Amino acid sequence: MSISVVIPVLNEEGCLVETLRLLRQQKPAEIIVVDGGSSDRTVPLAKQWADVVLRGPRGRAVQMNYGARQARGDVLLFLHADCSLENGALLEAEKKLRSRRVVAGCFTMTVRASGLLYRAIDRCATARVRLTGLVYGDQGLFLRRQQFFEWGGFPPVDLMEDLFFSRSLRRKGKIVVSRRRIFVSPRRWQQAGIVRQTLKNWTLTALAAGGVSPNRLAPFYPALR
Repeated sequence: MSISVVIPVLNEEGCLVETLRLLRQQKPAEIIVVDGGSSDRTVPLAKQWADVVLRGPRGRAVQMNYGARQARGDVLLFLHADCSLENGALLEAEKKLRSRRVVAGCFTMTVRASGLLYRAIDRCATARVRLTGLVYGDQGLFLRRQQFFEWGGFPPVDLMEDLFFSRSLRRKGKIVVSRRRIFVSPRRWQQAGIVRQTLKNWTLTALAAGGVSPNRLAPFYPALR
């Protein structure tokens, strides 16, 4: 299987190069960066490392859908700009998708910070996927490209497009967690505080699950750069 990695970006000059440099070492079929209107050096930096750099409408869901439409790989892997993959992660994703029972997967989340609270966040993220099938975007969702389009892609919402899409995926088959790690930036927890940010995440997820429109919730989860 060949893997196309799709990365939505907006003003990510501070972390994008390192993400792309490490990703390039794993030799994906292609790296597609979709910019949503950056005003910093994100686009010129992306052009140095990515195979394809696109300019699309702003919004992570529409950016990822746009990038997926340009992809040629058998597998799509959606990666956030501030996340990086452990060596062997792409090969592991291919291996997981060889089983027809598996419709999608993600990686074992590891926040790039020390402390017991961060390790608890890591374990809770893995447990959430295994128990509920709900994958967050910073866990690196991967699935077959053909099925991504058959099942409609990400819903055009302003927040939690990953949660809503994975909720539909779990009705199609098994969602797995790879043992390979995805290293996640701690910047949001560090800025807002670990406990406060974690409670906010849980609250927004619960409200969305209860029927509140994610577009109404989006202002409570501003982008960080």
